[in-house]
Amino acid sequence: MTHTKDRNVVVDIERNRLRVIISHGEDEEIIKLSSGEAQKLYEALGEKLEDYKQRQNLRID
Repeated sequence: MTHTKDRNVVVDIERNRLRVIISHGEDEEIIKLSSGEAQKLYEALGEKLEDYKQRQNLRID
């Protein structure tokens, strides 16, 4: 049995939902989002990624 440490994220379109599949080794989580939910997630991720980038640029002397 081979265990991988890589995490894989796949986003796919279903008929009326977006499906997000997060795989880590043998574990898998599937989340189905409406268009509105996906938009909120997109906006929240964008904000948090920007905050994260800004924190990485800060230096504590």
